Amino acid sequence: MYYKAVDLLKEMISRPSFSREEADVADYLEGVWREDGFDVHRKGNNLWFFAQPYDLAKPTILLNSHIDTVKPVSGWQRNPFVPEEDDDERLFGLGSNDAGASVVSLYGAFCRLSQVEQPNNLLFLASAEEEVSGKNGIASVLPELPPIAFALVGEPTGMNPAVAEKGLMVLDCTAKGRAGHAARNEGVNAIYQALPDIEWFRSYAFPEQSAFLGPVKMSVTMITAGTQHNVVPDECRFVVDVRSNEFYSNDRLLALIREQVSCDVVARSTRLNSSRIDVEHPFVQRAMMLGREPFGSPTLSDQALMPFPSVKMGPGDSSRSHSADEYIRLMEIREAIDIYYNLLNDLKGI
Repeated sequence: MYYKAVDLLKEMISRPSFSREEADVADYLEGVWREDGFDVHRKGNNLWFFAQPYDLAKPTILLNSHIDTVKPVSGWQRNPFVPEEDDDERLFGLGSNDAGASVVSLYGAFCRLSQVEQPNNLLFLASAEEEVSGKNGIASVLPELPPIAFALVGEPTGMNPAVAEKGLMVLDCTAKGRAGHAARNEGVNAIYQALPDIEWFRSYAFPEQSAFLGPVKMSVTMITAGTQHNVVPDECRFVVDVRSNEFYSNDRLLALIREQVSCDVVARSTRLNSSRIDVEHPFVQRAMMLGREPFGSPTLSDQALMPFPSVKMGPGDSSRSHSADEYIRLMEIREAIDIYYNLLNDLKGI
């Protein structure tokens, strides 16, 4: 399965698959997986299929990773769409690390697991639009799936299990003032009105802190005000990036924030919540027995949209994601297939 996985990844790299533009790679993968004998379902550019036989009496494990990529940054020294190996057995190409290696490694393990009877149903899902948390990605597919007992989400984590993941909420805040001439003592400066709220976002600490994720983190990242130098601004707009831990849903955070600040606060979305799984979960315990170290992840994934227990775990390193000359080490793929298989084979008690 290792050699097939590498060949599959090279074909994925050679097909640009930016978020919302994954049709070419989805068409290719659908054809390959049908040739391999799977009954592939498709919605948009999302693909999924079951290991057979499927037994309604068994719990279902979802194996998921995404086929979309970000656009290449300007620093690439190689062609991002030409898979290229070097002497250190690194495979370069856009999406090689995030998250093509996870897709092909999970698929390799899925095929091996499908060859023997398992105590769980196995469901493989390659999702689209993960990089933009798009509504036509995994969120559009989940209502069509059977109940999921546990999900394994492939993302570059060095094959260590992320047992918690921070959520994301972006806030658009508006402080109001009254316009006036800057040369005279008139008007109410909206920038000054915003300052106490900006300071609150900078310094406030929510009391519930996570062992894996730490505190809720709030960062003011953008600010806009004024029309010209001699006009007291009547409006100041600023953006706040909020990264939640598992103790606060985004809806709860939004309500608490509105109680504390005087500006108008509007959330762009509250759907990307934090997630957490108990370290006593059988999958996590088995991973720890194999020497894998649980950790909390600050980066977002399709986990945020999953209303069931999940772990994020995959080959590669998150620091390589979205970077110039992205690569995966070929040995990381070989190792991932074996680890995935050993973690999921005959897994009971989920």
